[in-house]
Order: sequence, then structure tokens, then C-alpha cells
Amino acid sequence: MREFNEELMNFIDASPTPFHAVAMMEKSLEAKGFKKLDEYEKWELQDGGGYYVTRNDSSLIAFTYPPSAEKGYTIIGAHTDSPHLRLKPNPVTQSAGTIRLGVEPYGGVLLNPWFDRDLSLAGRIVYLNGAGERREKLIDFKRPIGVVSSLAIHLDRDANSSRSINAQTDIVPLIGCGEAFDFESWILEEAGIRGGKLLAHELSFYDVQKSSFLGVKEEFITSARLDNLLSCFVALRAVMESQTPMMISCMDHEEVGSDSHVGAGGTFLEEVLRRIAGDDFSLLMRRSLMVSCDNAHALHPNFPAKHESEHAPLLNRGVAVKINANQRYATSARTMGRFVQCAEAINTPTQTFVTRSDMGCGSTIGPITSTRLGVETIDVGVPTLAMHSIRELSGTEDAYGLFRILVQIGEY
Repeated sequence: MREFNEELMNFIDASPTPFHAVAMMEKSLEAKGFKKLDEYEKWELQDGGGYYVTRNDSSLIAFTYPPSAEKGYTIIGAHTDSPHLRLKPNPVTQSAGTIRLGVEPYGGVLLNPWFDRDLSLAGRIVYLNGAGERREKLIDFKRPIGVVSSLAIHLDRDANSSRSINAQTDIVPLIGCGEAFDFESWILEEAGIRGGKLLAHELSFYDVQKSSFLGVKEEFITSARLDNLLSCFVALRAVMESQTPMMISCMDHEEVGSDSHVGAGGTFLEEVLRRIAGDDFSLLMRRSLMVSCDNAHALHPNFPAKHESEHAPLLNRGVAVKINANQRYATSARTMGRFVQCAEAINTPTQTFVTRSDMGCGSTIGPITSTRLGVETIDVGVPTLAMHSIRELSGTEDAYGLFRILVQIGEY
């Protein structure tokens, strides 16, 4: 289990953006013998083979072939994106003798923890090389280059009682001093590109602090992007080690609604499944099971009143099955029964999560995918504290427990 968690943390540390996460997954799949497919070409799939395909370099689907004639695929869904601060297209501003980069919050980001952190920058750029050819490249500064400094309490006596954050003015990272700054030349130089022209960029700030074990007995993992790179890593390991037909679907843009050509609301997964199944697509969906994996809210010891008392998952007590009567989660008694039966058979605990009836309930790619494909679905997740913070926390036992269930569930 410790080796599994160390590999998980290494994966997250190397994946500051969805582009980097997909690149890491590709590397692991290639090492395991999976072959990359091209959406622009006809596919020739061989029995016993493992395959994967990417879209936009930020979403990835991998599968073993063929699906089971009796049980179709176990489809594990996760998402590659996490809430963060995204650079604006023309980001450079000057204020008080400093150079700053304007950002736009991506998703439901918890802004307070972004203050006074050592921030780096990573993502994708599109540029013209010296020959005038359009190219793309992933970049990662891998060192602190920015910070969002707090306002001293002497200047804001109400900071600990009533301070709010203005996303336009209060959360702008500073990166240096001076009156002039050539952003384009700086980015190209960092990318190792000479004589080129920057056309566009998708760059995000991230905290350079590495993942780590935490606790008196190292009972916890603390890291950025646990939601939802933890699930991506678990899904990746499961498809590489499962002995039953499996597919993983790691999609971008979940944190902003999934409505894109690479999100769960798009056609990516459906098109891959139709290529595999042909005229038997409907039969494949009837026989398959979708397991939507997205972190669940663990019971917070400092805020117990925020949780439904009988359905508040505890850290290191097992994977949470997520249930909502209004279909914000896609779990049914049938899909939950299958999942719990598998867990009990391998002595792996599970818990249930239900949001308080007087609070709004979030959602996942589960209901979106289930609606689009007509596939029976269950929503599950590893209990997590500080979700959507720059630094989240989960238990060391739960990700490994989810992995054990996913590897076996195709047999049930």
C-alpha cells in the first residue's frame, strides 16, 4: 500500500495540468504494452490487446479488447482537471513597482489558501517555429516564480472575521519588479524555443510544494489536485492490472460543467465505444457498468454540523458510495449492491455519502455519462478534506482500497 501511495504522489507531482496528467498516463500505458490509437484513422483492434486514445491532449480513454460478451466493460470514469488559477490571454500588469500576471479562477476554486504560497506555472503553448510552422509544446517552470501576497492584518483588522476576496483585484500573482516585461519572449525562452512567435497559451499557476505523507503514523496524504488525479491514477492502475475487460475514461473540464468536446458531456467516450461495438453498441451499454470515481467529502472534525450525521464518510474507513435522490449522483440500489458485494468479498470496507437535505449537492461525470450512454452507473469516491483547496487531504488506505475493488468488480 505504501508503494502504491508513493507512486500516486509521484504521479500528482508530475501532473500540474491535465496535459501533463495525460502525458504521464500515456507513458505508463506504453510501458505496459498499450498501443496508441488515432481518432483520424480506422482502427484495427486485436483480441487480447490494450489500447488508448487521447483528445486535445487533456482527455484520455484506455481499454482492453474485446469487451466481455456477458458483462461488457467495467468503465471507470474520472476527470483530469482541478480548480486553479488560469493565466489570462494578455496577463501582464504593473502595480506598485511590481510585475503581475492576471488570472481567472478555473472551476470552484477555494481562493483563501492560494495566498502566500510559492507558485509555479505550467501548461501548453502554441507557437510558430523559426520556419513558420505551427507547433505545440508542454511547459513546466518547476520552480517558484510567483506569489499572491496577503494584506497585513495591520491594514485590515477585520481579516479574521469578515474579509472577502475579490477574484479580479485581490488574487493577482506578482512575479517580479520593473516597469517593462516581455511576456512572449520569457515564455518562449523557458520553453527552449528560439526565433519563434507565441500564438496562444493555456497556462496555470500551481503550488510547488510536493505531495507528502502526514500524521503521527503517516495516516494521511496531503497534496494538490487529489480531486481528481487520485481517481485518474487508481483508474490507470486498474486498467493495467485487471484480468477482466475494462475501460477508463479520464476527461477534462469536469470542474466547469463537462460541456466541451473533451468533457464528459461531449462525444469522446460514446464515439470510442461505438467504434468498438459497431452495431452492438446498445447491447454493450446494457451489459456494461460505469463506475464514476470522484472524491467525496469526508466528515470534517471541526465542522461536523456541515454533514449528514448517518452518511458522513471517515478518513481511512473505506471508499464512499455517493447517493442522491435527485440524481446528482447516478448510484442505484442495483449498482451499489454489485459494488458492495465485491468489496465485502475482498474484505475492503465501504461507506455511504449523502449530502444534508438542507444543503445543495454537487455532481459528477456519473449522471452526465449515464444519461448520454444509457449505461448503469455508480458514483464513488475517496473521502477527502479541504476539497478544491490548493492543498487537499485524504487517508492512506482509501485509494488503495478503491483500486482493489475496481480490479475485481468485473467478476461480479
